[in-house]
Amino acid sequence: MQRLLMVTTISRFLRDFLLPHAQYFRAQGWHVDALTHETAVYPECADCFTALSEITWSRNPLDPRNLLRAPGLVREFVERGGYDVVHVHTPVAAFVTRYALRDRLQSVAPRVIYTAHGFHFHPDGDPVRNRLFLQLERMAGPWTDYLVVMNSTDYAAALQHRLVTEDQLYYIPGIGVDLTRYTPSTVSEAEVARVREELGMSDDAPLFVMVAEFNPDKRHQDALQAFARLGCPEAHIAFAGEGKLVQPMRQLARTLGVASRVHFLGFRTDIPALMKSATATILPSVREGLPRAVMESLGMGVPVIGADGRGIHDLLKPECGILVPPRNAAHLSQAMTWMLEHPQERRLLGQNGRKRMVRYALHTVLAQHEALYARALGRPDTQRRAA
Repeated sequence: MQRLLMVTTISRFLRDFLLPHAQYFRAQGWHVDALTHETAVYPECADCFTALSEITWSRNPLDPRNLLRAPGLVREFVERGGYDVVHVHTPVAAFVTRYALRDRLQSVAPRVIYTAHGFHFHPDGDPVRNRLFLQLERMAGPWTDYLVVMNSTDYAAALQHRLVTEDQLYYIPGIGVDLTRYTPSTVSEAEVARVREELGMSDDAPLFVMVAEFNPDKRHQDALQAFARLGCPEAHIAFAGEGKLVQPMRQLARTLGVASRVHFLGFRTDIPALMKSATATILPSVREGLPRAVMESLGMGVPVIGADGRGIHDLLKPECGILVPPRNAAHLSQAMTWMLEHPQERRLLGQNGRKRMVRYALHTVLAQHEALYARALGRPDTQRRAA
């Protein structure tokens, strides 16, 4: 039995992105474990892994705990587990794990694979932060068997900065969108009516939806400021997600005078219904890898207004939505207005997006991961780059 270890900085990342991967490889006969922080927070993770183990580390790359105690614990854990593949995600966990295993012989197990869900250095990033994370990635490159990127910007950056050799670099388009769930036919008109009743909206009132964690990179303030500029008093906007910026954004909505039409929904399990209820979805984020919220919306046939940055423009070109300059509420508001004024063209964008999502489907991405694992384990019949 092949043994796989998935490593992330926080357990929420497992819950939000990797549970289908764990379930798939267990169904293929793999032993699949996970190592992360605060395992008790999301009990649903335990059901998807053969074993779920906890380690204490910080999302802050400068926290000394990350390099004082954690590497030794990782090394001991991996040695006990006898893993064939260690697949690391999120930059801190990825760096610490690769550092912990840096002295291993790369010709033997475990093979170390790192998926960059958007490098933390990027064209729209803070220069000081960019230098820090670029240096960390350069240091960890020699400790990596395969580097997986999920957008064209990161692929070019990995080559430019020689993080790994070209033969070690893989492009796999994201973590996959489940098109059996994110498809218009899965949501009834009764569910759409329920959403609109919950929000206190009429059947024909415009609704914009943003699905994103409330952190500074997502730029919720741009969405609120754009909405406040919108000359449509019957329109509403709904935010699905949690995070430390919820209260500041509530205050901003009050300051802008639009609080009665702004809905903070928290964590939701009915994202397909929310998206199908929307006129369009919005993602003004300045840092993404390949945003699943955009893929989910396009899977539902709902067009997207997104910041013209890494990952988002890979999904919205060609003809699947509207790209606007990052950190620009005025242009974002103009795009929202266009969506309201051009219903036929808006529906066409959604239809184009639905067709485009075939290459990002979960089953396609899982097959590409399976091929990569086979290559890492030296199976000659699958020695080809995922594309």
